Amino acid sequence: MAYHRAMARPKAKVLVAMSGGVDSSVAAALLVRAGYEVVGCFMRLGTPGEELEGLAEVGVGDGDEESLARASGSCGVDGGSLARASGSCCGGGGRSEGGVRIQHRGCCSISDAADARMVAAELGVPFYVCNFKKEFGRIVDYFVAEYAAGRTPNPCVRCNDWLKFGKLHDYARQIDADFVASGHYARIEDGPDGPALLRGVDVSKDQSYVLFGAPRGRLLEMMLPVGAYEKSRVRELAQEFGLPVFDKPDSQEICFVPDDDYAGLVERRSPGAARAGAILDAEGRTIGEHGGQHRFTIGQRRGVGVAFGHPIYVVEKDPRANTITVGPREMLMSGGLRAGEVNWLVDESGYEEWRRVRVKIRYNAPPVEAQCRLTEGGETLEVRFDEAQASVAPGQAVVCYEGERVVGGGWIRETDRA
Repeated sequence: MAYHRAMARPKAKVLVAMSGGVDSSVAAALLVRAGYEVVGCFMRLGTPGEELEGLAEVGVGDGDEESLARASGSCGVDGGSLARASGSCCGGGGRSEGGVRIQHRGCCSISDAADARMVAAELGVPFYVCNFKKEFGRIVDYFVAEYAAGRTPNPCVRCNDWLKFGKLHDYARQIDADFVASGHYARIEDGPDGPALLRGVDVSKDQSYVLFGAPRGRLLEMMLPVGAYEKSRVRELAQEFGLPVFDKPDSQEICFVPDDDYAGLVERRSPGAARAGAILDAEGRTIGEHGGQHRFTIGQRRGVGVAFGHPIYVVEKDPRANTITVGPREMLMSGGLRAGEVNWLVDESGYEEWRRVRVKIRYNAPPVEAQCRLTEGGETLEVRFDEAQASVAPGQAVVCYEGERVVGGGWIRETDRA
């Protein structure tokens, strides 16, 4: 199973990132059943003015190590900087279950913290809240800056890289945890050349794409208990474990854009973005006007603001000129790409030459046949598609697979138009 590597260490301590959803809840339950010492942790990302009733927080930031109390299971350890999760859930919307309220909102909200606390209480494990509000500001700043620069950001991958498998691992070391676990649908398996990151068994839920940025050495500390199960089985397990979130809907939104108005967020954080610009056709002629290039993504079809009598797509954006170019689908096709910020999870030797792989260019895109190679001393990843691909967007991640294994990936900088 995905957590087999520590089975010989039944007393190993595992810090579980508990979001209040069914997947991370079942991950914690599986580890408890397997005999691990489990500590639950909710990452407090923060919305201004929100209070977490009954849950004390510990700040986790640069130079803040003294405030990282040890999670020894008692309430108010080290001066009360941590509080044990117990007692009733805070109120709010949602359905009633056994006298408590089950919340139905996106990840990282107050109600999700309450749900995570209830699950920890059901499992009888310590539960703490890590205050990542300061660090999470980096994710929002990145999101806004990428749209302002004409790129398409992927905040979920960045959150995993910088927080879940960055700052959270730092916190795990402070409490002497051996591993950090999450509810991602992917697998970690040990092999002759070290741990490998593999696709989840449930291909429709596979999240290996969003984990590609984890440093190779960090795979030794990662545990992904639900990656070996189908989603339907995970919900069944939640019921079998008696977890109150067994039928909680999956989050379908960016946690800091709950109304899906990402353009509004960009404009509030970067007021200069909301300015009129030209809509251009394939020949560069002005055919309309828009309210800011950040309101569009490569491949967008609906809401472009002009009509041709046949389908047209956003095929190019120029943030400096504040223009967007529209055209037929053929103009979206790319024969390859180059990516930076490369993170390679296998030995890089042999990848200086073209290698057969399958690649994903978006989280919800199926892997496609391609070749890849590393250039510039591994700083750049080049990809050639066997068949041209549509809507390859700078700012998104490209992830390479050999079989089920993630070999590495990077952040798309430019594309080769077919």
